[in-house]
Amino acid sequence: MVALLSVKEGIQMLRKISRLFVIKTRGEAFLIIYALALGATSRGTQYLEQYPGGWGWALFLACTGAVFLAGAKILDCLKYEREAKSEAVVVAEPPAPLH
Repeated sequence: MVALLSVKEGIQMLRKISRLFVIKTRGEAFLIIYALALGATSRGTQYLEQYPGGWGWALFLACTGAVFLAGAKILDCLKYEREAKSEAVVVAEPPAPLH
């Protein structure tokens, strides 16, 4: 009996922790995109040092381009989730009575 309670509590704790990793607002999304951009430019400058010339610049642009694609996907997903929630609320309302 004690083992079941601790398993249930463990599952609840994991659910609480997993909610920390969900992007809920556009502000959070922009902060994550900013962090991705910082990391990408840092990696891009390392590529420029390792591969001077055209290939270094190509890899640098690939790093920053990946951030643009990821950022667009994050923002699109937030928009989609918001629209899905609003549609779910509309569907959940009971139909008007017929007179």
